[in-house]
Amino acid sequence: MEAWIPLGYLLSAALFIFGLKKLGHPRTAPRGNQYGAMGMLVAVITTVVDMQLASGGMHWELIVAGLVVGSIIGLIMAFKVEMTGMPELVALFNGFGGAASALVALSETWKYIEDPDLPLPTGLELEVVVIAAGLSALVGWMTLTGSLLAMFKLKGGVEIFGKWFGTPTWGPSWLNPIKVLLAISVLALIVMSINDPTNTDYLWAIIGISCVLGIVLVLPIGGADMPVVVSLLNSLSGIAAAFTGFIISNPVLIVAGSLVGASGLILTFIMCKAMNRTLPDVLFKSFGGTTKETVTRTKVGSDPDEVAMMVDGAQKVIIVPGYGMAVSQCQHQVKEFGDLLKEKYDTDVKYAIHPVAGRMPGHMNVLLAEANVPYEQLIEMDEINPEFPECDVAVIIGANDTCNPAARTGEGPLAGMPIIDADQARTVVIVKRSLSVGYAGVDNDLFYMDKTMMLFGDGKAMMTGLNNAIKEN
Repeated sequence: MEAWIPLGYLLSAALFIFGLKKLGHPRTAPRGNQYGAMGMLVAVITTVVDMQLASGGMHWELIVAGLVVGSIIGLIMAFKVEMTGMPELVALFNGFGGAASALVALSETWKYIEDPDLPLPTGLELEVVVIAAGLSALVGWMTLTGSLLAMFKLKGGVEIFGKWFGTPTWGPSWLNPIKVLLAISVLALIVMSINDPTNTDYLWAIIGISCVLGIVLVLPIGGADMPVVVSLLNSLSGIAAAFTGFIISNPVLIVAGSLVGASGLILTFIMCKAMNRTLPDVLFKSFGGTTKETVTRTKVGSDPDEVAMMVDGAQKVIIVPGYGMAVSQCQHQVKEFGDLLKEKYDTDVKYAIHPVAGRMPGHMNVLLAEANVPYEQLIEMDEINPEFPECDVAVIIGANDTCNPAARTGEGPLAGMPIIDADQARTVVIVKRSLSVGYAGVDNDLFYMDKTMMLFGDGKAMMTGLNNAIKEN
């Protein structure tokens, strides 16, 4: 029976790899999730069998209870959460993943502290176990507190006893040296614990400082950088799992943690590139939200009937979704708008997806997929931009910075950031509550162009009115 254990871990790792590959495209992402779930199921079964063979007896009631309770909580959260709340849910799961790894590392390390004569995992020295435990604690607890703060930032605050408390974006320049000092302190404590591995004070100090470090790292980061933060925290949760895998000598945990860590880090750098920012800039420099331009220009708003007349007979329409679409939850009305154009005018309808639109990577894809928008209509920024000069109407719903021409000037917070070239369309329709600036604090010249029509108001209300106007046209 023991000979089958490595094969179980190999199958689990293979399923993780195939699942990760499938997650690279919206069409195959559901299958990728299924592969990942099957891989985790195989890993759990293999690990439980391995533990049973090694110890000869386990507390099965605790294992079954944990699986049942965890499954129920996961199902309830999956059914209750709305698509607009997916960024918060992902951030929360990242934090729980990091905490779970840190707790496992803590429990395993505690055994060796309580009984120094306990046999160590095969091929490992006590120093290696202590270092891995310290690093797992650093990354895991930092991920937990950072993810919780990120979740509350995405949610807009936290409600306690009926009172709403906002989560500030606060990060003076003197906070950066504190971040570095906290990180160095944890590394110093890990070195000290090598010389005295039975001293539990070092371990508790590492946990406490790591929790504070997670808070101060995320505290200065605002909404525009949240896609980067979410993907980075996802990477950190995987790294914590990999460190824990070394402690318990579990190969599948090392493989899975490394895959999550590497893929999350790659995605983080993709997000940074899409914003023309470096990761150190995201972590140590503020982006927008500090000095906002004052809006002094005005623009006369249009009404849905005027826009309906404009799209009448349009051969090509490109829809540009943004976070405002998520806030107003109008993805179904947007889908209906595209269907009406196709049905009445045989219009070629596509969706331009900016990599950092929304509050997490793929946020717009998830929302539009919920509304059953065909995957082939969701086009990434680099592929769709060359089509805008041939576009009759570009309809922007709740996007601002991601289509601001100021990014091409080489000056200001948006300098060099790749944007959706919606301004090159023949006519531009923008659904937005007001002319207020985006998170970068830069006024958008696109609002004031002669070819731009503004629909001021809530996204869902405006899109519903536009759809009704098209039906009556």
